[in-house]
Amino acid sequence: MTTYKTTGTCSSAIEYEVENGIVTKCRIVGGCPGNTVGVARLAIGRKVEEVIALLKGIPCRNGTSCPDQLARALAQTL
Repeated sequence: MTTYKTTGTCSSAIEYEVENGIVTKCRIVGGCPGNTVGVARLAIGRKVEEVIALLKGIPCRNGTSCPDQLARALAQTL
């Protein structure tokens, strides 16, 4: 499991696993549970590039969001 420390969001970290270019596990620590659990579940089973394309640049506060932070975390795996 890889842990990414988030910045500028209510969440504090994102834990995820990627196998063969597919997100197999994803958990956003903290934040608004309804949104973060939903985003994490939607990411699982998708290609890393697809998740990045869908979530990159989504704003919430401070010029970022939990979905944007997930995109940034996954970009590090490429």
